[in-house]
Amino acid sequence: MISTLVWGTGNVGRAAIRAVTAHPGLELTGVLVHNPAKVGRDAGDLAGLDTAVGIAATADVDAELAAGPRAIVYAASGDIRPDDALADIERALRTGAVVVTPALYALYDHRSAPIELQDRVSAAIAAGGGALFVSGIDPGWGNDVLPLLMSGLGSSVDVLRCQEIFDYSTYDQPDSVRYLVGMGQPLDYQPPMLAPTIPTMVWGGQIRMIARGLGVALTDIREVVERRALDETVETERMGKFEAGTQGAVRFEVQGIVDGSPRIVIEHITRIHASCASDWPHPPSGAGAHRVLIEGRPRIEITVQATDEDGNHSAGGNATAVGRLVNAIPWLADAEPGLYDALDVPLPFGTLGRNPSA
Repeated sequence: MISTLVWGTGNVGRAAIRAVTAHPGLELTGVLVHNPAKVGRDAGDLAGLDTAVGIAATADVDAELAAGPRAIVYAASGDIRPDDALADIERALRTGAVVVTPALYALYDHRSAPIELQDRVSAAIAAGGGALFVSGIDPGWGNDVLPLLMSGLGSSVDVLRCQEIFDYSTYDQPDSVRYLVGMGQPLDYQPPMLAPTIPTMVWGGQIRMIARGLGVALTDIREVVERRALDETVETERMGKFEAGTQGAVRFEVQGIVDGSPRIVIEHITRIHASCASDWPHPPSGAGAHRVLIEGRPRIEITVQATDEDGNHSAGGNATAVGRLVNAIPWLADAEPGLYDALDVPLPFGTLGRNPSA
């Protein structure tokens, strides 16, 4: 059994606790929280399980790292605190642990990450002897292993497109939705996530990985962004009110250019309400979907929808991202110390008979 610490108990951390406790090769040995109100609560309670797991949450980072977990799921957000997240991850790596996280976008494809970032993480790995794997869903398996797997079913590939189509009112993270992405803001507000070069920073690594997997050379990466305003004020269950005239939808593409044309495309279509930008693509059902479209011979289309926490599509997406990370821990524990990406780490098969956590 691999002793495993879950660091953070928000949207990703809740799913991480459930995934670790359900995994037959992992043992949950610690849970770190930031909110003082969560200290002392049982991990099962924090994760929405119907049984206690016997691990009380703590805010004592020093004590949890000193206990020497073999693996750490770093589930704290890096969206609005990237420097703090990097410092935490370096600290975790220096203990010699295997660390998995979705928090550092630049390291989804570490080969194209800034040299200073590579050097810092590599130094922490060298000091401790651990390993790091950074992944998620989009960016993550929705635009690395899934499209590459599907591309192998065709005889020719002309254009490979990955889409995320989501209603963000189901995503319980107001700071990210309102300020990072800009929902509910005036159209003259510049959302940080949509600022020039930022989509490439987040998703460009996925474009490069797909190109590497397909064996093609990119000549450029381009960005296309379109924003739409709400025609009417809408009230959402989780995110509150969004006023008419403010941003209600955004559509952007990060395009990998091959031979002068967009041949590898990652596209996001995001709304705060289904009525906004109704002419844009919608998920086949529910509030969200991830889709891979391969234009070629044959034409291939696959749509993935996941739900968790009483049918929530955002929670389902988080759970699949966590599954990719947590299920990678046994492979990483046997691997040489290092920095790994999605083309290095195999996607293992699932296991029937796991604890059906509520």
